[in-house]
Amino acid sequence: MKLRASHLIGFRQVRHMLHRRAPARRAVEVASRLCGLQAQVLSCAELMLWARVESLPPGFVGKALWEDRSLLKTWAMRGTLHLLPSGEYGLWQAALSTYRHYLRPAWFRYVQVTPEELERLVKAVGEALDARPHTREELAAAVERATSKRVAAPVRSSWGMVLKPVSFRGALCFGPSRGQNVSFVHPRDWLRGKWEPPPPPEEAVDEVIRRYLAAHGPATVEELSRWWGFQGAAGKRALARVRGDLCEVEIDGRKAYALARDQDELRNAAPVPAVRLLPGFDQYVLTATVAAERVLPHARHRKQVYRDQGWISAVVLVDGKMAGVWRHERKGKAVEVEVEPFGTLPAKVRRAASEEAERLAAFLGSKLELRWA
Repeated sequence: MKLRASHLIGFRQVRHMLHRRAPARRAVEVASRLCGLQAQVLSCAELMLWARVESLPPGFVGKALWEDRSLLKTWAMRGTLHLLPSGEYGLWQAALSTYRHYLRPAWFRYVQVTPEELERLVKAVGEALDARPHTREELAAAVERATSKRVAAPVRSSWGMVLKPVSFRGALCFGPSRGQNVSFVHPRDWLRGKWEPPPPPEEAVDEVIRRYLAAHGPATVEELSRWWGFQGAAGKRALARVRGDLCEVEIDGRKAYALARDQDELRNAAPVPAVRLLPGFDQYVLTATVAAERVLPHARHRKQVYRDQGWISAVVLVDGKMAGVWRHERKGKAVEVEVEPFGTLPAKVRRAASEEAERLAAFLGSKLELRWA
C-alpha cells in the first residue's frame, strides 16, 4: 500500500487524541495509548495529557502518581524516565527486562562496578526497598550495609545510571520526592497488586511493538529501533516475530510497517484541522524525529525543535504539522507564553493558538500574558 505523508499525519493525530480531546476519565487510557509519557521534566508529562484531555484536573499527574497510584514513574524506553499506567506495569517491566545493551565493558567502567558487583547491588536494592520511600542516600546506606562501600558508591550518583538496571528488572521505581530529594520504592509493594502478572519477556516485547505501531505507525525499522533502543539488527528481528500482524507500506518512497488491522484507517486518513500547543518532549514530536521533514515546513526548522543534548522543544501543532515553537514561564500570578511561528500564520490559526494559551493559563491557575515573537 502506497501512502503519502498526509495519511500518516492524519492517522497519528487521531491515535494521539490530537484531533479531538478525550474526556478526563480517560486520562490514564491516553497515557497507555501513547506508550507512556516521557518524563525527564514531570510538568511536560502532565502537559502531554493536558493537550489531549478535556478538562484535565490541575495536579492530575501528582495525584495519579502518589495518591491513587494509577500511574508509575520509572526508567523505561532507552533508559529514559517515563510515566506508565500502573495496571500495565507487568507488561512494560517484562519487556524492559530484555535490555542487555548497557552490559558492556565501557558501561561497567563508567559506573565503576564489576558485573558481579552489579548483581549484588541489584539484590541489595530489591531487599532494601518496600512501599516506604527511600531517598538516594538512605538507599545507598542500606546497600552499603548489605554489600560494601564500593558497591554502594554509584547509588549516590545523581545520574542514576546504576539504578536503571534495577528498574529494568522490576525491583525499583520512583516514590514521592522528599523536598529536593527523589525517593525510590519497590513496585511490588508500592502498587499493592494493581498490575497484571507479566507475560514472558519476548511476548512482552512483541506486544510493545504492536502498541508502538498502533499509536506511532506506520514506522520504519530505524524509527522503531530508535524509540525502543534496539541495537544492530535486533529491531528487524523483533519485527519479524510479529510479521503476521503487520502490513508493509510505502510512504513517499520509504518502506515502513503498520498493523494490518489499521490498513483501512490509514488508507482513508487525512490531516484534521486542529491547533495544539504540545509541550517539550511530546510523544508526537519525539517519534517523528527520524523523518521530521514530514511534519516540518522546512528542514531548516529541525534544529529549533530537536535541540542539542536531546532536548525537544514545545511546538505549535497546526493540522498535524509543526508550525512553530513556544515556551512558557510562571511569573507571580501570571504565566507568560511566547509563541514563535516558523512563518506567517493565518489569522484563524493565531486565534486558535491564543485560545490554547488561554486554556493553558486556566489549567495553571494563572493570568495569561501572551507574546508573539
